[in-house]
Amino acid sequence: MARKGSLADLTTANPEFDVVVVGGGITGAGVAREAAGSSLRTLLVEQKDFAWGTSSRSSKMVHGGLRYLGSGNLRLARESVTERQRLMQEAPGLVDPLPFVMPHFRKTFPGPRLFQLLLGIYDRIAGQRTRRYLNHHEALQWVPGLTAKDLNGASLFMDGVTDDARLVLRVLEEARRDGAVCLNYTEARTLRRHEGRISGIELVDTEDGHTVTVKTPLVINATGAWASTLQQQVNASEPLHIRPLRGSHLVVPWHRLPVSCAVSLLHPDDRRPVFAFPWAGTTVLGTTDLDHQGDLNNEPGITPQEVDYLMAIAGRLFPSSGLEHKDILSTWAGVRPVVTDGTGKAASKESREHVLLEDNGLVSIAGGKLTTFRRIAREALELGLGEQRRNILRHDSSPVFTRPSLPNRPSGIPFLTWQRLQGWHGANTETLCAAANPASVAHTGVLWAELAWACQHEQVVHLDDLLLRRTRLGLVLPGGASELLPEIRRYCQPLLGWSDQQWEQEETRYLKLYHQAYSLPAEGEA
Repeated sequence: MARKGSLADLTTANPEFDVVVVGGGITGAGVAREAAGSSLRTLLVEQKDFAWGTSSRSSKMVHGGLRYLGSGNLRLARESVTERQRLMQEAPGLVDPLPFVMPHFRKTFPGPRLFQLLLGIYDRIAGQRTRRYLNHHEALQWVPGLTAKDLNGASLFMDGVTDDARLVLRVLEEARRDGAVCLNYTEARTLRRHEGRISGIELVDTEDGHTVTVKTPLVINATGAWASTLQQQVNASEPLHIRPLRGSHLVVPWHRLPVSCAVSLLHPDDRRPVFAFPWAGTTVLGTTDLDHQGDLNNEPGITPQEVDYLMAIAGRLFPSSGLEHKDILSTWAGVRPVVTDGTGKAASKESREHVLLEDNGLVSIAGGKLTTFRRIAREALELGLGEQRRNILRHDSSPVFTRPSLPNRPSGIPFLTWQRLQGWHGANTETLCAAANPASVAHTGVLWAELAWACQHEQVVHLDDLLLRRTRLGLVLPGGASELLPEIRRYCQPLLGWSDQQWEQEETRYLKLYHQAYSLPAEGEA
């Protein structure tokens, strides 16, 4: 089967777009969504796979930024809460509410009085009350296995959780429905300029080497931690100063650490908030916040020190769990593109606010939060289009997601799975379920039909695209789903049109990648 969604598909002579978005993470996807929804001719290109970087390896939280409220940044907290509420209303099953419990221990900051005060402001911004104080016994009922030593009680509140890679894919699908062209494995190599302004961009298909130059007066640089690389081509008057910060996570079987809500605690080593939360049928522990020194083009991996750091909080919160290294199913590490002022702050003290810079038709974005991707996208387009064309953008109240009108839930598909499918796949849900095997893969809740859909419709180029981003089977099953690979091969190889040789090469590549970046680091690894 020929690859769909490649540069070779741009067969028209001198293709021209109103805007080219470089970067296929959540920020770039948001820009493409707003641009295409505003009837702008839109092209998005990503040099690796969609959501390959930070946007598949975040902490999955669509939150209102309680920490920003605590530091006095009311504007950012209000913006985040507003966007969180909007996403949960528009995309149930993709962005869902998640209860958070913050235990309060004797003589430990923050105390319940201060935290409840912050939560009161948080609820007021959201327009609904979710906060509640739990006494000692109620806290232990909400979080079985939580340490009772010195426990006064806990604060309960609500925030949001998502599958970040599927959020990106759903936003991209909405952009495509409005006419955007979205290509993965396509590198933005060289900016073209005429009389000092952006006039086009040279693109290269990283799989087959095909090259094309497209015309455009506006390029949105949404490449995250790589943003300064593209900006350097225009001799920017105000260069971006990005501090790559790594956040790492552990995934353990839910039965080894059964939590039904997110449980937060300030780590005793550095007083950073660390979480244990339920996700995709597992429990996740995260996150760290460290300077990342590695090559950004290589997949980041967790270090032994980070493993110990996260295991320490599990032992502190849940001493009776007896959690051990052998229980860990997988890991992931993502690099946050934080803009720094260069004053030498601790990593966790750096601002998470986004920065936008315009250089004669190139708009570069750095920083920002998953929750506020839509707001960042609109600001970038407004800056790039300028005052004279700004009014062509669709109204700020226009939805990110179109709510599909679907028939009743098919028999054999559980209610929660049906809700998730609608959130992940939108209007494609009915076709997806009708066309292929609706059975679950190894009791994960992921349907074989979803693998079939991804192989045929979601630009899968490599096996890790399928197992780490289109689905999360490589994260939630032992060994990166290695024992399931023969069955996956029988089902997916014909759909992908791969030869036996190509499948074997992909399998070798995937397992090497999994062991390097998604499993425990090797003994003695730095």
